[in-house]
Amino acid sequence: MSPRVIGRALTLARHAAAAHIAGYLALSVLGGLAPLAVAWLGKLVIDRLAGPVRWLDMVGLTVALAGAGVAAAVVPPAVRYVRAESDRRVNLLAVEHLYASVDRFVGLRRFEDPAFLDRLQIARASGVNSPGMVVDGGLGVLRSLLTVVGFAGALLVLGPGVTAAVLLSAAPALAAEIALSRRRAAVVAEVGQAERREMFYSTLLTSPQAAKELRLFGAGPYLWRRMLAEIRTIDGAHRRIDRRELVLQGGLAVLGAAVAGALLLWTVRAAAAGALTIGDVALVVAAVGSVQAALAGLVTEIVAVHQAALLFEHYVRVVDAGPDLPVRRTPLPVAPLRRGVEFRDVWFRYAPDQPWVLRGVDLVLPADGCTAVVGLNGAGKTTLVKLLCRLYDPTRGAVLWDGVDLRDLDPAQLRRRIRAVFQDAVPYDLTARENIAIGDLTALEHPGRIEAAARRAGVHDVLDRLPNGYDTLLTRLFFSEDDRADPSTGVVLSGGQWQRLAIARGLLLEQPDLLVLDEPSSALDAEAEHEVHTRLREHRQGRASLLISHRLGVLREADLIVVLADGRIAERGTHDELLARDDAYARLFHLQASGYRTALPEQVA
Repeated sequence: MSPRVIGRALTLARHAAAAHIAGYLALSVLGGLAPLAVAWLGKLVIDRLAGPVRWLDMVGLTVALAGAGVAAAVVPPAVRYVRAESDRRVNLLAVEHLYASVDRFVGLRRFEDPAFLDRLQIARASGVNSPGMVVDGGLGVLRSLLTVVGFAGALLVLGPGVTAAVLLSAAPALAAEIALSRRRAAVVAEVGQAERREMFYSTLLTSPQAAKELRLFGAGPYLWRRMLAEIRTIDGAHRRIDRRELVLQGGLAVLGAAVAGALLLWTVRAAAAGALTIGDVALVVAAVGSVQAALAGLVTEIVAVHQAALLFEHYVRVVDAGPDLPVRRTPLPVAPLRRGVEFRDVWFRYAPDQPWVLRGVDLVLPADGCTAVVGLNGAGKTTLVKLLCRLYDPTRGAVLWDGVDLRDLDPAQLRRRIRAVFQDAVPYDLTARENIAIGDLTALEHPGRIEAAARRAGVHDVLDRLPNGYDTLLTRLFFSEDDRADPSTGVVLSGGQWQRLAIARGLLLEQPDLLVLDEPSSALDAEAEHEVHTRLREHRQGRASLLISHRLGVLREADLIVVLADGRIAERGTHDELLARDDAYARLFHLQASGYRTALPEQVA
């Protein structure tokens, strides 16, 4: 249990709920002292009752005992309320810090790392609760210590050896529970992969996007059986630790009962011999039960703090991970693109043990021209886009913005000058307006910009006819608060409509320095594709653009066409030049064109 991690948890909790934790501390002290006050006042009352009784002498003690009893009854619910409120505030701040840290990742590498995703899941599922658990456990330790120390005085009536024996009887429980807590934390990490897979299958089985195929192909049972297998793996790991806990805690309970029984026998014998008063016996009986309960609580709270610290360490590692790509302490400002973007001898692979995706690519995207990239699947086209947007850095070589290495520029400023339409653009379960505004959130304050982008993408009429226009939710997963009485207003767009909306998202920034179009019309029919590319051609005039498409017909008007093959540039030139060369591009073009030609009558026969 690292003191540094504990310190980080307490600091976060203090920033989130300082006043509530102060109140929690005061109530915890009161809660620890109240049972002690009840026991000692009860002893005094019993001893007074054992002799000649004067009512006036008893009034003060009785009132004090009643007050202590009220405090003992009122404090626990007050503690639960303050604890719950402080936990909510601490959890909220922890979640904010976690996702702000994740958002600071510059690139994509960590999102494609299974080990990091496991740690992130633990941080989100358990780590964000850990600061509150550390506070709860720490104050629980304080309450238990106050009770133990207070009642130890009562046990001293029987001798210091008895007090030491009771206190030492908690040592095996503490050691055993700490060992168990380490194992519990290890189990959380151990089943992380299985829990992520179980979540994946669960999401898939309830996803509207997957429902069509799963029912058509009858694949549902295959997936939910795999989900059940993951659940059995998770349950098996927890079952093993539960069995260890059962055996251990059962043995410790027997030990505690034996110690308590021995002390009670000793107390009764001492009272029979006249060494103890009746009040002493009552106090010792209360002390034995209270001390054992407090010691058990002490062990539980220490173990809870220990386990929370182990889980919080995952959270700390995520929050402290820092950018996944290097960012200069004082990055250079990103000036408007004047000359162009250059790939200079760029080599790239996703990991040292994986094959090269790009091999020595040299390419210039001029600031006022359209460059098209074509190639078979896996040739490296999308990787070029990722490097261009600095979602990854080249393994070797450099990508230059007007001669300046992208690694020397501010990534956020760079991306504000680039807009992209991806072939796998995300359909967000938000309103139509928000789906477009994701491309530049400042547009939410300027509805005209959103409508203009939708018009450029040819999707305005579709969105304008929706039940609530641009404010219609584009999902059937849930409804907005405004639509609670009529949840049928949620709408699901067709694939082509979604693609037009994604294009509008990419065109929301009216004057980007660089426009990246990665298969922007793959879900459109021929007429819609022609219309969209006509609009895109007008929008990209006079600025740098990169166009990627398998449909070679849409590339004909590009200023330069580059053919990628096995990560290398195999050909480059205009459409006419590449056709005249009669190599890979010409072969692909004629192959696609042949699918549109009508077969001759003699060929049909």
